[in-house]
Amino acid sequence: MTNSDAIEYPPLHRRLYSIWYRHMRVYTRNLLSNAFPPFLEPLIFLAGIGLGLGKYIVEPVGGVKYIEFLGTGLLVTTAMFTAAFECSFGTFVRMEFEKVYDGMLAAPMTVNNLIVGEMIWAGSKGFFFSFAVLCMLSAFGIIALPSGLLAPFVGFLTGVMFATISLLVTSFVKTINHFNFYFTGFISPMFFFSGVVFPVANLPPFLRPVAEAVPLTHSVRLVRSICTNNYRPILLFDLFYIAVFIVLVGFFAIARLRKRLVN
Repeated sequence: MTNSDAIEYPPLHRRLYSIWYRHMRVYTRNLLSNAFPPFLEPLIFLAGIGLGLGKYIVEPVGGVKYIEFLGTGLLVTTAMFTAAFECSFGTFVRMEFEKVYDGMLAAPMTVNNLIVGEMIWAGSKGFFFSFAVLCMLSAFGIIALPSGLLAPFVGFLTGVMFATISLLVTSFVKTINHFNFYFTGFISPMFFFSGVVFPVANLPPFLRPVAEAVPLTHSVRLVRSICTNNYRPILLFDLFYIAVFIVLVGFFAIARLRKRLVN
């Protein structure tokens, strides 16, 4: 192949934006049915557990009222669930059933661009839903502004983080039903044992290292500290954990999915 025959790729930011824009257009075609359930689910949980059970918890939890403790945790769990669904079921359907990626890779972009674009889109959904829940929590006086305005950015990082691990899981999955093991065995338990519903310090001592090892714990601690203006040195470790997790798991996810898409 001569130099004149070589593919001329657009700038990287345009390639990534084109992937994000494509997913945004498809998603917003049915915005109400797509966006309403992920937005409503944390509010139902907050009303059922926070308002119901919270009446019996009179002592502060983690230094704040229980309704505030629970609400701040739900800011990032909504990002976790939306990103996990998007980059597991959504990615698998686009890859195996709709063959969307075959057409996208015919455009001047690489497989790496495609997968990174998926992560950015999942992070954007995490940002959006964290912001939506934040608006509702602030409207009811559960979270004070403007301190909580940084919470959606933690939602973005949470979305990207769970996009990487979901894409890695997708690279191994052969049938769509196998995702049930991922959500039932990993995502759902993490919701309850990562400091969302009760403090990690209340876990038995042998389970606390496990809680610290899973990614959601660090997002919850980070967003709760931001919303309550309780900044501590451990938050630097949480940011470092999230950054390293995204880079390492994202590297393996890209490597495995690139092989699968090319083959």
